[in-house]
Amino acid sequence: MPRPMHFEIFASDPERAITFYVTVFDWAFERWGSGSYWLISTGDGPGIDGGLAQRPGRAPGESCVPNACVLTMQVADIDSAVRTVKQAGGTIARPKNAIPRIGWHVYCRDTEGNLFGLLEDDPSAE
Repeated sequence: MPRPMHFEIFASDPERAITFYVTVFDWAFERWGSGSYWLISTGDGPGIDGGLAQRPGRAPGESCVPNACVLTMQVADIDSAVRTVKQAGGTIARPKNAIPRIGWHVYCRDTEGNLFGLLEDDPSAE
């Protein structure tokens, strides 16, 4: 069965996006080749790594519906993660809500307007 093995984030301002993701998730970025593409290492253990590329067109608007896959990152403390997102220049697209018996979920936007999710495991969530 095919499984995700790489993701990509597009940015109008790659350096600003790199600062955001380093601040929020402590990801590591390494420029690949001489172009405007960076490899992303999200850490050790299970998960996938990805890339960040210069956006070839306009950034998505605030009210745009997702037109790509949305990544959701597991976090230990969703309230703390939300504060970090805001402090790093991100915004909240949909506030914290319960996914019954799974945990707490929030949709956020990065500094480039890209949508992503945060999920805190909590089997008691209702």
